[in-house]
Amino acid sequence: MSKPSLVDKLDHALFNAITSRNLVYNTCWEDPAIDRKALALGPDDTMLVISSAGCNVLDYALLAPKRIHAVDANPRQIALLEIKIAAIRALAYDDYFAIFGEGHHPDFRNLYQQKLRAQLSPFAQAWWDKHWDWFAGKHGSFYFHGLSGIVARGVRAYFKLRPGLAAAINALLDAKSLAEQQKIYDERVSPLLWNRTVNWIISRQFVMSLLGVPYPQRKLVEAQHENGVRGFIREAVEYVFRQLPLADNYFYRVYLTGRYRRDCCPEYLKQAGFDALKAGLVDRIELHTTTVTELLSRNTAPISRFVLLDHMDWMSSYYPDALVEEWNAILNRATPGARILLRSAQSKPAYLETIRVGPGQNRLREILHFADDLADALQSGDRVHTYAGFVIADART
Repeated sequence: MSKPSLVDKLDHALFNAITSRNLVYNTCWEDPAIDRKALALGPDDTMLVISSAGCNVLDYALLAPKRIHAVDANPRQIALLEIKIAAIRALAYDDYFAIFGEGHHPDFRNLYQQKLRAQLSPFAQAWWDKHWDWFAGKHGSFYFHGLSGIVARGVRAYFKLRPGLAAAINALLDAKSLAEQQKIYDERVSPLLWNRTVNWIISRQFVMSLLGVPYPQRKLVEAQHENGVRGFIREAVEYVFRQLPLADNYFYRVYLTGRYRRDCCPEYLKQAGFDALKAGLVDRIELHTTTVTELLSRNTAPISRFVLLDHMDWMSSYYPDALVEEWNAILNRATPGARILLRSAQSKPAYLETIRVGPGQNRLREILHFADDLADALQSGDRVHTYAGFVIADART
């Protein structure tokens, strides 16, 4: 990474200002289906997972590991997982799906006050006391709230101005085959979707900040793609819409429509998943509002599975010493053969080759075993496809 310019520093300051006071992610944009294959979870596994919106924490819980430590430095993200867990324990399935599947329940205020609020931590109570209307308000869906929800709401508003494009997107989501998808996308969606205005908007750092993408990740994308952020986004969208079936792609469905369908939603929102969590699997989740390093420093229990998302991209640029500290904490707590999952804006994250950790000050490539072939094979089926890099690493036995 080159030395940040003044504009870059202002972009970073803006990112910190808006993400430090808000719920950033209202749903997870990492595909747990490929994580399941990569993790190979068993009943003796203890996990550390960066929570984000909590969707994937609940998904992993369905595989019945021994314990899941869900950690996030943003207390609003933990508050979202808290209220999901409270609703699993207290509500019937139809109410639960209305809230988190359809994103709207007309009686949510009463459900919150009578059945959910008492189960929450003081911070979560204060947060949802102010934001309960996200599930019952005028915008019609929880998924149009939070920072990423603002962008989704903007997309919906844009579609209202372009009904032909909206109709084409709806037809695409309802396509019955991959061949039909490709035809609709090529003939009806692509000619209307990509234009100068859209390309300009998706290239702005402000929009990227709303989506939780900080300056360093934007720079990594720009360095790898000839057409920068707009080129990467178009490539990702075209791959998903043309190469992967949309029938089970709940990620794009909820973002484009503001709601899931019962036959197209995360596993934790399906009846069987809800019942299994309610029967006791949800009790295996432990919540932590802190950093990965702080949690590992005070929790001496060994960890056999780590799901660390993409946060190391920005740490490697702005907080390299903290990144080294975090890796040392991970290696100190990892069991022999522990598996670590990472995502990155880089296809091959540079920090894996450059930072030095452990007593011998070795590179991570020298300490861990990397399952690159497996990661590449799984990445091809990723239904989100917004990360250039998917990394699977194992601690030495």
